[in-house]
Amino acid sequence: MNRYLPLIGRVLIGLPFAMSGLGKLAAYGKTTAMIAAVGLPVPPLAYIVAVALELGGGLLLIAGYQARLVSLALAVFCVAAGVAFHNNFADQNQMIHFLKNVMMAGGLLQIAAFGAGALSLDNRLSKGVAVGKAAAAL
Repeated sequence: MNRYLPLIGRVLIGLPFAMSGLGKLAAYGKTTAMIAAVGLPVPPLAYIVAVALELGGGLLLIAGYQARLVSLALAVFCVAAGVAFHNNFADQNQMIHFLKNVMMAGGLLQIAAFGAGALSLDNRLSKGVAVGKAAAAL
């Protein structure tokens, strides 16, 4: 069971990021307008960063490649997005969205702390490195 749970967790966290990134690709104008509306500087650059982190990070997380680094970057992104876009705590809906971002950051920090698990590219590639080092030592 412990072999599969990290994979399932990565898919459950990574898939919404990837889907959100794809959604942003299809809505450049709307997304940059939302970014501008909250007062963030250089909306086109923020758009590129958001798409790269969400789409790229989500897919990398699902694959389990550089999972610790990717999950840490996505955790920071979640908190920053929550603070920038869901900061009206008088609105219960915004409070729920902020807390959702905080919860996602918590799950991502678990991946950063404990790694991608057995069924991941990180694990597969580290075994290849270990074999190469052992062969070099002979």
